[in-house]
Amino acid sequence: MDIKSAITILCLLFFGILLGYSQEPTDAEEATLQQLLRNIKEDYYAYRYSDAIRDCSRMIDLANYSGAGYYQFRAYNELGHIHNSIKDTAKARFYYEKSLEVAMETGQDSLLPWAYNDLANAYSEDIENHEKMISLYKKAIAINKKQKAPDYQNLVQYMNIAWTYLDLQMPAMAYPYLIKTQELAKQKKQHDLLLLNLDLLFARYYFYSDADPSRAVELFEKSAVTAEANNYLDQLIIAQKYLSEAYENLGDFKSANARLRSLQEVKERLHLIEKETQLLEASSKFEVSQYKKDLDLAQREEQYSAAMMDKSKLLNTIFIICAMVFLLGFITILFFTKNRKKYIAKLREKNAQLTEAKNRAEELSTLKTQFFSTVSHEIRTPLYGVVGLSSILLEDEALKSHHEDLTSLKFSADYLLALINDVLLMNKMESSSINLEKNSFSLQTLLSNIVRSFAFGLEQNNNQIHISIDDTLPDRLMGDSIRLSQILMNLVGNAVKFNENGNIWINIRKKETKKDDLYVLRFEVKDDGIGIADDKQELIFEEFSQVESNNYDYQGTGLGLPIVKKLLALYGSKIELESALGKGSTFAFDLSLEADPAYARDREVPVLEEVMLEDPSAFEDIHILIVDDNKINQKITQKILQAKGFQCSLADDGGMAVARAEEAKYNLILMDIHMPMMDGIEATRRIRKFDSVTPIVALTAVEASEIRSQIQEVGMDDIILKPYDVSQFLNTILRNLHRIHSKAI
Repeated sequence: MDIKSAITILCLLFFGILLGYSQEPTDAEEATLQQLLRNIKEDYYAYRYSDAIRDCSRMIDLANYSGAGYYQFRAYNELGHIHNSIKDTAKARFYYEKSLEVAMETGQDSLLPWAYNDLANAYSEDIENHEKMISLYKKAIAINKKQKAPDYQNLVQYMNIAWTYLDLQMPAMAYPYLIKTQELAKQKKQHDLLLLNLDLLFARYYFYSDADPSRAVELFEKSAVTAEANNYLDQLIIAQKYLSEAYENLGDFKSANARLRSLQEVKERLHLIEKETQLLEASSKFEVSQYKKDLDLAQREEQYSAAMMDKSKLLNTIFIICAMVFLLGFITILFFTKNRKKYIAKLREKNAQLTEAKNRAEELSTLKTQFFSTVSHEIRTPLYGVVGLSSILLEDEALKSHHEDLTSLKFSADYLLALINDVLLMNKMESSSINLEKNSFSLQTLLSNIVRSFAFGLEQNNNQIHISIDDTLPDRLMGDSIRLSQILMNLVGNAVKFNENGNIWINIRKKETKKDDLYVLRFEVKDDGIGIADDKQELIFEEFSQVESNNYDYQGTGLGLPIVKKLLALYGSKIELESALGKGSTFAFDLSLEADPAYARDREVPVLEEVMLEDPSAFEDIHILIVDDNKINQKITQKILQAKGFQCSLADDGGMAVARAEEAKYNLILMDIHMPMMDGIEATRRIRKFDSVTPIVALTAVEASEIRSQIQEVGMDDIILKPYDVSQFLNTILRNLHRIHSKAI
């Protein structure tokens, strides 16, 4: 027998063994897969997402090994559900698309409608994806029809299409699918929640189409009763919301107001439930992110071990076969040589994949940072409207009876803004994109603004704040006032939240003086509240961690103290804590800050309140140009300024601002940064070509650290962040007016 014949015989035996390894899952493997699926569902509903992800990984490995395509599909589908629950929609879509690929590869057409429907639902967060969603729902319907499945299996898809069209306020397009859904619902007994949602969809159809307003009211009333009886709070909110609008359209304002009150009560009930769910989701999201890191490493090790075990089995089998052939030595050497080359090639391929994954992870990290920056700007812009309007309404004497409600509204907006700032700041610190700035600021003004922002919380908990600043310190210092304010805001905020009928002390004293007017300052925030147990004092500086509180109404993110710790690390300082249960807490830290060499102790810049007390008509001749593409924000800024006696003109974009500045002379220009057609940066650059004197103040929702160098480069004089404190906003304007127009004030 020659070598070629021997190799041929060996190859036939080799492929025969491989075919023996390819088989359907055994009964034991099937039982293991079923148990894993049950564990995944149980862990998912118990918010044990990390355990569920681990079992999904095991199911995928076992399903791949045993050729069980159905369980591989279910594992990816469950991963999609998990990531959708923790609001990671990008990952959710990835795993839903992966489950769709598996369904196509296995040829199990019965899985395709399932996959298309889940993938379509994953796009429902953004209504702009409506065309893709409707296309996926229709694909699911088409496949069911092709398989001659019972018509009622398409019920959910028809309902989802109708729902999508109604979200787009296209009742005529939704109506045929509503009728079809109604017909299919009669073919088989349906869950009460599905029938309730169907009634709500029909009610919305009549509402949007104006075909039968009374019918819309009737269905919404029926839905509200059903939802209340079964504690379906989401559906009850929808019914109450549309009822208030429907009654208002019918001119029945009394019923509309009653429904609005009911809507608020339901929202408060739902909010209490959501707060607990959000804490569980936040904790689960953190656990998942930590587990993923360990899981990725474990999977690589497991894959490597499995690959080596498979190779070991294969080599043993080949060795036994070759022992029966007289060319044992030659064929064995040949096999090892080829196998070594193949293994090296696979290692190179894996290295390339790991490099690609690393680059992708870095790209995703950059995209995440950009996303947070964009989202914070988009949320701050409408918040400007809420904070501004509430501030204006609070000063309206005609609305004194609503003062408490308006104060609550402004507090909620301020709280939401603080939460957004905390999340954005934490993201920036994770990406190491924070650098401390150095600018002049007033220590007294900074503390006054902090105390003013907690006015509502102090009133609610009946607390008093006491401020003590060392008399030997200069009022104006050089440093990053924004970061210092964030540190003190979080410390004072904790003291306010966890203290009732008590006192809070903010003490700032000079610890030592170094050369060149460099001061080492000792900051202390002290309270006489509930205190913190010794075994909890390390835990509170970890992200998402909180201690038990007697203030049962308070729920937070657990980010405040970790942010304080990380910000102080940028200064080269650290937080110190002294506390005991029932005896209050003292948080302290040291910072080195320079005196402002350009500041005169006898300040010349007046405060707005002082000017108006001296001369109420002081600002009648001051003309300010407001440049903002957002009409609501534009009007709010105008009302605030006009209430103080300023004259105002408006411009909707940068191009209009340049034209107005050429036509007329203004004492100051408030310039929004992000605008269509021409942004505020370009508009300022053009104005400075013919006017280098008029103060131009940036009015923007972008972080100051992200844009300060850019606005200074084009010739802007100052920056005001939206949403702003009205007093601080007006005094910033006054400071810039005084620099150029001091004789006019």
